[in-house]
Amino acid sequence: MSAGDEDLFRQEMSSVTPLKRDARVLRTPSGQAESADALAHRRQAAVNTQERDRNSLSDQEIPPLDAWYVLSFKRPGVQNGVFRKLKQGRYEAHARLDLHRMTTARARLEVFGFIEESHAYGLRSVLVIHGKGESKPEQQRASALKGCVNHWLRELDVVQAFHSAQPQHGGTGAVYVLLRKSERAKEEAREKFSRGRTTP
Repeated sequence: MSAGDEDLFRQEMSSVTPLKRDARVLRTPSGQAESADALAHRRQAAVNTQERDRNSLSDQEIPPLDAWYVLSFKRPGVQNGVFRKLKQGRYEAHARLDLHRMTTARARLEVFGFIEESHAYGLRSVLVIHGKGESKPEQQRASALKGCVNHWLRELDVVQAFHSAQPQHGGTGAVYVLLRKSERAKEEAREKFSRGRTTP
């Protein structure tokens, strides 16, 4: 288009008013407008996907465990006396996670987030309630979540030990978890120790 043609075009269009544009509306594959709630839900799902990507817990199928099976795990270096106190329920649980009625996929996210958060806050002892599972026709009970919790807790480096709870805390339907000291907790312990050693 030459400069003259462009000037002519501008003159012809000078009295034209641009059309008003409607706000953009996202359409679903069915062609219906997507509500604000649905859009927010999709955005949250994207955030959850990013969180899931950080989740190191296995998402493979894990065999269920018998309802009455006692969970017990201790990493090398954990003192026997400390583990004995954990087994006896002598450490107060500073936080608890109840997995009842959760799907395995949801429980995987919750366990990862709960342990990560508990460690970040400097908690040392927590309780995870996984339940005893569903009754089978042959009167046996098996818990899918119990099997998963037993597997997942071993995969987390901050978990130092765990053991099925005492009856008053859920018995074999729950587990005490001992976490490694966080850097913040170690720093506080060092400061406390150094204050105690200071001479006037």
